[in-house]
Amino acid sequence: MKDIHEVLRQKQTKYAALGKQIEMLQQAAEKLREVAPLLAENDDEDNAVLMEDDASPVADAMAAKAGAGSSGATASKAARPTAPRWP
Repeated sequence: MKDIHEVLRQKQTKYAALGKQIEMLQQAAEKLREVAPLLAENDDEDNAVLMEDDASPVADAMAAKAGAGSSGATASKAARPTAPRWP
């Protein structure tokens, strides 16, 4: 039979460690709340840049593939865009 005082000490040690982890996670969440609006602003700018790049031939081929749908494994493999090879 285990000593009740030893079990209690172990449980208190685990409880203290969990308390520290919870506190650290709360601090991280607060920092993320502060940074999230900044990331959202950058994300909007990145999306605008990506929209400008959507006029590329590779993006057009991918959009055409997505619009056509897949009618089997061989058709989807044949419709994959390939990178241009340089001589």
